[in-house]
Amino acid sequence: MTATVTVGVSLKTYFGHRQAAGWCERVAELARSHHAVASGDVDLFVLPTYLQILPALRAFADTTVRVGAQDVAGHDPGAFTGEVSAAELAEVGAELAEVGHAERRRLFGETDVDVAAKSAAALRQGLTPVLCVGETERLAPDAAAAATVAQLRGGLDGAPPGTVIVAYEPVWAIGAAEPAPAPHIAAVGRALRAALDGLAERAGSAVVYGGSAGPGLLTELTAVDGAVDGLFLGRFAHQPGALAAVLDEAAALAAGRAPAPDPA
Repeated sequence: MTATVTVGVSLKTYFGHRQAAGWCERVAELARSHHAVASGDVDLFVLPTYLQILPALRAFADTTVRVGAQDVAGHDPGAFTGEVSAAELAEVGAELAEVGHAERRRLFGETDVDVAAKSAAALRQGLTPVLCVGETERLAPDAAAAATVAQLRGGLDGAPPGTVIVAYEPVWAIGAAEPAPAPHIAAVGRALRAALDGLAERAGSAVVYGGSAGPGLLTELTAVDGAVDGLFLGRFAHQPGALAAVLDEAAALAAGRAPAPDPA
């Protein structure tokens, strides 16, 4: 488990270009004034659409907020019409690339092989993959843990060394009225953390929870030793005030994880 608490936001395609630019400006103001974000105790990242990446980079230029993409090609630059390469994303200043989201799997038929190619492409260019894993149907915690660890291993098969952010998003909780129960998240989070800790080439990686995540969940997870390093937010972060509430919780969690000062 890392000392830093990670909070990510995916805008999906809910916002038009102008609306996304305005949201980024407001969140940049929040990031500049929020001590935990400004100090790096809370690692905040934002994943807008491809067309929104450049204005997002400009909005967050003087903050610690990292900007990434919601997808990435699994190929190096070449004759792949319509794709966006990891090399180009890195060139413009993006730092992360989301791979393996349940919607990509369901709508576009992506498999673990596709996800692994995208993870590898991202890591080759110095991007951090945000690797989404999660069981389709609601399972008992042990079964859910086994399924997601298998997805984690499949999604990184053959990928070069580097840190990743593993986003546990049970498909049955995405878009639901409530997130998965905290004990369930804790059980799966601990299994994912154990799997990452067994991979020396993934040192420094994080595990976050997504799937109807919002204000109050980090505090609840902390109470049950959630074994996660933060949250991956969707629609709840569309209002900067709601995002600010999550960042405050993340700051409190980060303060609790900080090492005690050396008495010497």
